Amino acid sequence: MECWHIWAIIAILFIIGEILTSGFALVCFAVGCIGGAVGAAAGATLEWQLGIFALCTLLSFLAVRPLLKRLSSKDEIATNADALIGRTAKVTECIEVGGKGRVALDGDLWQAVSNEPTDIVEGEVVEVISRESIILTVKRK
Repeated sequence: MECWHIWAIIAILFIIGEILTSGFALVCFAVGCIGGAVGAAAGATLEWQLGIFALCTLLSFLAVRPLLKRLSSKDEIATNADALIGRTAKVTECIEVGGKGRVALDGDLWQAVSNEPTDIVEGEVVEVISRESIILTVKRK
């Protein structure tokens, strides 16, 4: 088995490790191993191969990893009840200061509380600002 084969096998192992984890660190080492494999295939000595590996890994950590992290950090899409946050609702039962009331949202009735200094009367339009279990926290729109 030639030296570049060993570099390639190690690169594949790093890629498999990256698939099983997250953070894009192991893929940087895989890029370094690919650089080492290219150096070995070109006939470089072991010292040069290690130097190429170190340089490629460092450059990968500085350039590739931030790019991959930026591409993978898309805003998560709110689902289920979390999708209600930011939506508007209509008060169906007065929400008294320090108490609970009810709001209608998409045909469903929800218990609601508010941090407003005054009561929110029936018929007012409110915005959902948070959710705790089945209770929505709302504010005047």
